[in-house]
Amino acid sequence: MIDELARMESAVASCADAAAWALSERDLIAALDATHRLQQRLAAVQLAVVRELDGRGTAVAQGASSTTVWLRDRLRLDVAAARRLVGLAASVDVAPPAVREALASGVVSVEQARVIADTATTVTVTAGAEVAEKAVGVLVEWAGQFDPTLLRRMGTRILDHVAPDLADAAAKAALAAEDARATRDRHLTLSEQTDGRLRLTGILDAEAAGLLRAAIDPLSAPAGPDDARSPGQRRHDALADVCRLALRTGDLPEHGGDPAQIVVTTDYDTLTRQLGSGTLDIGVRLTPDTVRRLACDATILPAVLGGTSQVLDVGRQRRLITGPLRRALVLRDGGCAFPGCDRPPRWCAAHHIHHWADGGPTNLDNAVLLCGHHHRHLHHSQWTVRLGDDSHPEFIPPAWLDPDQLPRRNHYHRRT
Repeated sequence: MIDELARMESAVASCADAAAWALSERDLIAALDATHRLQQRLAAVQLAVVRELDGRGTAVAQGASSTTVWLRDRLRLDVAAARRLVGLAASVDVAPPAVREALASGVVSVEQARVIADTATTVTVTAGAEVAEKAVGVLVEWAGQFDPTLLRRMGTRILDHVAPDLADAAAKAALAAEDARATRDRHLTLSEQTDGRLRLTGILDAEAAGLLRAAIDPLSAPAGPDDARSPGQRRHDALADVCRLALRTGDLPEHGGDPAQIVVTTDYDTLTRQLGSGTLDIGVRLTPDTVRRLACDATILPAVLGGTSQVLDVGRQRRLITGPLRRALVLRDGGCAFPGCDRPPRWCAAHHIHHWADGGPTNLDNAVLLCGHHHRHLHHSQWTVRLGDDSHPEFIPPAWLDPDQLPRRNHYHRRT
């Protein structure tokens, strides 16, 4: 397979160098159809590889918490794309062989294959494997005319065509399957932008959607006739208001040993002149006006940094003995420090590099932030951790994973 893929990559490279402008319109359309068909056929190969890697547990063996997280780091995907890839690989794997054959031949697209596989699973439960194979045949034929959305809609009544006597029972099963899919597909992704903003993407199930609308709709109405905000801006502000209300209740659980709070950092020179702009513990820069506004809603814990971003002093908080050290770790590591992990600080615990039971001290030079999965993994694997010359953690992989054992670092939390 590797040799064939190498030859294919070489052929694609040759096509990429060709001048599209020299082709006639007819040839351009033919090229579009050919590239789409090849893309689907190659997707079938990729899904088979992903399914095999997932089945072997390769991701966990290499230190990732799941195949989804491993694919995100390996292929530089976002989490949603990696999750879809793993889910589709599993769906196609258990679907009738005709689904894989249709995708491998380029007859259906990846999303059409997902619809057909989901429908086949529902029909198998309701009417058996033989009827499911008939349903797949019909859906593959329809895929030549309909996009995935229409194909899924038509698939809900597929038994009207292949087994009319079972159609009513199948409709109930399809409704249950749709509810199960909604539960499976629910997710919320927070993607950090380069300027400190967040992009929110996700899918809410019916219950969560109802809760969100009930919470933000009353706060999304125009404040008056002079309110110039767009509907999207009003919903944004309403969500921020809901978060402020939740923080003010004091009922939120602790995360990583700290209560919900705001930590603002500044360098020593700025501090001696007077507090100006600041930085949150998640790396977001704030204007002086924003810092002052936040001070009305939350406790500001000052953290003073030297010229090399070394923590010189951290504001103290009496009710948590380890609070200052933990906040120093958050400022330095930004989250789980294991390579490829993007879990935030409040999901993490402090790990002693030189174990406390073996006489290791409890200080910043002997600590690293790790999420629960990577904390356990480090204790039960051959990975080791140390601080580099710049006092930031780096991890040494086991020899079986990297014979050169080159140090690796986490780049998801590094501040510019």
